[in-house]
Amino acid sequence: MALALAEASQAAAAGEVPIGAVVVHDGRVLARGQNRTRRDGIVHAHAELVAIAAAERATGDFRLDNSVMYVTVEPCLMCLGAIHQARFTRVVYGVDEPKFGALTSRFNLRDHEALRRISVTGGVLAGQSAALLSSFFAGLRTAP
Repeated sequence: MALALAEASQAAAAGEVPIGAVVVHDGRVLARGQNRTRRDGIVHAHAELVAIAAAERATGDFRLDNSVMYVTVEPCLMCLGAIHQARFTRVVYGVDEPKFGALTSRFNLRDHEALRRISVTGGVLAGQSAALLSSFFAGLRTAP
C-alpha cells in the first residue's frame, strides 16, 4: 500500500485526484498506476485501470489470475468491473469512497455473489489516503 500511496502523491503533484494503484502477483510488483483523468482528458483513466493496463502489457495477457490490487481509495463500479474481468483474487484499499465506492460505501457490492472469489480488505493506511485527498480538495477550494 505504501507504493500505491507514492503513486497517489505523484498524481497530486501533477494536479490529479490523488489515487494510486499497484498490481502485485506472487509477491512481485507487476505494475503501478495513478489517476490520469485530468492530464489525459479521459474519464476512464483511473489509477486502477492504468495499473491493470500496464500489468496486461507486462504479462501479455488480460487475465491477471491470482493478482492483488492495492489502491488508495475504494474502487468505483467501473474499476471493480475491470478488476473482476481481469480475475483478481484480492483487493486491498485505503479509504472508503462515499460517493462512488462500489464495494462498501455507495453500492455495497462487497458480498455480491458474482464477486465471491475476490477477497476485500479495506482501511489499510486509510489515514494517509484520506489526508492526501483532503489536502488536494482543500487546495482546489482555495485556488483563485
